Amino acid sequence: MDRFEAMRTLVAAVDGGSLSAASRSLNVPLPTVSRRVSDLENFLGSQLVVRTSRKLLLTEAGAAYVASARRVLEELSEAERAASGEYRAPRGELLVTAPIAFGALNVAPIIHDFLAAYPDVTVRLVLSDSNIDLIETHVDVAVRIGRLPDSALVARRVGEVWWTVCASPDYLKRRGEPETPAALVTHDCIAFEGLRRYREWPFVDGNAAQQVTITPRFSVNTAEGVVGGAVAGVGIARVLSYQAVASVRAGSLVPILVDRAPPPMPVHLVHAPHQQQPLKLRAFLDFVAPRLQQRLQAISQDIAASGPVLRTAPQPNAEAAPATTSEARSA
Repeated sequence: MDRFEAMRTLVAAVDGGSLSAASRSLNVPLPTVSRRVSDLENFLGSQLVVRTSRKLLLTEAGAAYVASARRVLEELSEAERAASGEYRAPRGELLVTAPIAFGALNVAPIIHDFLAAYPDVTVRLVLSDSNIDLIETHVDVAVRIGRLPDSALVARRVGEVWWTVCASPDYLKRRGEPETPAALVTHDCIAFEGLRRYREWPFVDGNAAQQVTITPRFSVNTAEGVVGGAVAGVGIARVLSYQAVASVRAGSLVPILVDRAPPPMPVHLVHAPHQQQPLKLRAFLDFVAPRLQQRLQAISQDIAASGPVLRTAPQPNAEAAPATTSEARSA
């Protein structure tokens, strides 16, 4: 029995919730997975897991063993990276996660340039609106939007995004610009919602928080749909700054009620602490951080520069905003 393979198999089964999940993630036959776990239990003389029809449950001994196995496998991985030269030059694979729309629009283009600059490094980018556990899934770097909970993770702030209320110049010409959040109740609005309703838009009035309940003329469950409706003049929309900026730059959307926007949400690059940081990770952070910061600053400046004074329709050849999806709820 290869104890390291047995450990990896057991951990994969626990993380996936079943032997079948471990079989898929490790790309080995299910009977092999089952045999490795059984051989490990026989070697230890203790039952580690309880197999049910739906999931895998750890025994008390199994929980303790899996925690130790994780540490052993992590130390082995560190030793392998050091021996392969990963700490002498940037090389190897990086697993990076980011919210779907933000990652596609702002992170992926920077990674393309990073790959050109570091030919010995490969990057696996996972776009997800879920907060993936970095330690359990061995993620090297995560892009996170919003306030971070207290943890042992290392975070580098690269900028901020915020909610932007906007409308097309044509709509504002027809209906006028709401001077206060309360005036939104008399306007056609576009709600970002799916099966559940999200119709309370937060604002600030000085230091006081304020909520306005809108009655939408149109509702849709993606930022792409919200932006498209606003550009078409259907009503007033509320999206994140990076989701609106392309249309703002094109002149097809105008930010309004800018001085009543809630506080911005920070954007961080987050990674696990390392006693000895791999050069591939250091190179990635040093490359991505300033470039992502520049992108976020440009978004901020372009939104701020396109205030309510813009009332003329965009030129006929102006391009509409590119399609976006949203991670607004996870942000």
